[in-house]
Amino acid sequence: MVRSQLILKTLLHIETATDVCSVALSSGGKVIAEQSSSEKLSHASELMPLINRLLDNIGIQPSDLDAVSVSSGPGSYTGLRIGVSTAKGIAYALNIPLIAVGSLQSAAAGILDLSNPSDDDLIIPMIDARRMEVFMAVYNRQLKELKASSPLIVDESSFEEWLPGRIIFGGSGAAKLKTMFGANPNVVFVDGNIHNAAYAAKLAFARFEAGEFDNTAYFEPVYGKEFVAGAPKVKGLR
Repeated sequence: MVRSQLILKTLLHIETATDVCSVALSSGGKVIAEQSSSEKLSHASELMPLINRLLDNIGIQPSDLDAVSVSSGPGSYTGLRIGVSTAKGIAYALNIPLIAVGSLQSAAAGILDLSNPSDDDLIIPMIDARRMEVFMAVYNRQLKELKASSPLIVDESSFEEWLPGRIIFGGSGAAKLKTMFGANPNVVFVDGNIHNAAYAAKLAFARFEAGEFDNTAYFEPVYGKEFVAGAPKVKGLR
């Protein structure tokens, strides 16, 4: 891809809130390339090679980037630390804006892309925590947040206030609900991977156009709860 094809603003997107390590490039809010790895516990070693391979495949330089977006949580403590520290390093090195995108809002965009919700349907993305715990939030079709991100221990009564309306679940934590709600005709499960950096593209670009940037020096992710952390080992951008 030649630079003339990148007249629109080009953003790098990083998603590391779950076991999936994912990166994407967008131009004018439209995804033009993506790379991901689902190998567990590999974010520290995989993230920078994924980014470099992404740029190489498109044929652009880091200096062509106009901003970098990163998943802001909730999610894996270690994964978020690695993603945010990498995004900060890139933003500093290239002197470009940092844009944080909520992990659950991005996942909700993934559910929206992989399903066909009606105006009255509720979208509930979930990120696995541990045991029967998840991080979740509730959105409508316009991705307006109806219930803020929160940790939840799921059981049969967890969604009484939202049923009997139609609910679309998705994400790494949604599998825990299938035995409880799988037979409910008002419950739909989206099985595709919604923890993908590509789903942050439109959300990040909207913030970019509005000039809504995060402070590169002081931004910290929202972990949601305590996780056992390991030290991130992030190599430099080429």
